[in-house]
Amino acid sequence: MLVRDGASGPEVFLQRRVKAMAFAAGMTVFPGGGVDPSDADAEIGWAGPDPTWWGRRFGVDRARAQALVCAAVRETFEECGVLLAGPTADTVVSDTVAYRSAREKLERRELSFGDFLANENLVLRADLLRPWDNWITPVVEPRRYDTYFFVAVLPAGQRADGATTEAHDVAWRTPAQALDRWRAGEDVLLPPTWTQLSSIAEFASTAEILAADRAISPIMPIFEPVDGQPMLQFPNNTRYFADMPDASRLQGSKRD
Repeated sequence: MLVRDGASGPEVFLQRRVKAMAFAAGMTVFPGGGVDPSDADAEIGWAGPDPTWWGRRFGVDRARAQALVCAAVRETFEECGVLLAGPTADTVVSDTVAYRSAREKLERRELSFGDFLANENLVLRADLLRPWDNWITPVVEPRRYDTYFFVAVLPAGQRADGATTEAHDVAWRTPAQALDRWRAGEDVLLPPTWTQLSSIAEFASTAEILAADRAISPIMPIFEPVDGQPMLQFPNNTRYFADMPDASRLQGSKRD
């Protein structure tokens, strides 16, 4: 979740996925993607909490933790052009235009993230990220993911864009605006995205968001019958279904 301070409070960068995507087609989401095999063992400059610290927060081993952090930084760069890295451990690049060619190669998997950082003499700024949540796709879904959510503030001078084949359009919105659009049926939010927006809405500034000390436990929604109808169970699910458009259709959308 990429955030920045706006006139009405923190804003979040959101993407509407293209309808041709195999998963969450047409949904409004945060930048993100999958772990690359090279992320776990990349030899890179690293500033901030080390992989062992991240492993403790997410409940994974050191190699997995490094892969998750690398993937978060790499996917953010690939999908919206924001790079959480700098020439030294206490700096961050202010303009990513010079790395446009490398960004395209990363997207096509012609270049590993470790090699990119090494070639450009950049240090990954893990200290600019915060761990936020962990959701696992329900077992009834044909495609399943173990998804780790991070939050980071947009670095000064950088601009998030929509230059990715995976996004139909992009926008900065406050969590309240994003949730209002969802209630109005203008956007579609999966429960994990709705949950993260609801949690960010509790903070008055990005400084407060970064200072939050989150206790992270995996959440895997399950289908259980309610009044004879299958209903997806997860934290605050009744509020989600009460507010969403066409709730009755989606409450019983269990896949066989």
